[in-house]
Amino acid sequence: MTTWLFDITFLLAVPFWALMIVAPGWSWTGRLLRSPWSATAPLAVYVLLAVPEFGRLWEVVSRPDLETLRAFLATPEGAAAIWAHLIAFDLFVGRWIHHDARARGVPHLLVAPVLVLTILLSPFGLLAYLLIRVVKAESPGSKLADRELQQ
Repeated sequence: MTTWLFDITFLLAVPFWALMIVAPGWSWTGRLLRSPWSATAPLAVYVLLAVPEFGRLWEVVSRPDLETLRAFLATPEGAAAIWAHLIAFDLFVGRWIHHDARARGVPHLLVAPVLVLTILLSPFGLLAYLLIRVVKAESPGSKLADRELQQ
């Protein structure tokens, strides 16, 4: 069961990533990603994996210790639970990037590679997008720069 849950976790997130990257302006993309609940499927997998291991998981998170974490992650249940956790939160971050970029008028040609980076290495994707936001906000003609000039 653990292997199967591990295997389906990313597959549950793929449709949302595909919509954000391939069809960002499609009306159904907006409808499906409007809700923060779009990360629910990988979160459900996390719950299924974490609840039976809750005692060990609580030990890891309540008293962080590298060896305790390493031992937990070395188990199939621990690795699968952390994977589901990462997939759910990466999707949540990607959704935020998608919405924020559209609201700020960031060109999709800049956003799409950042979303791919976020799928693979979420902290780097988030950092890249935050840097794009700073550059975009300071560029003439940006929606944010225009709003700041009007105030």
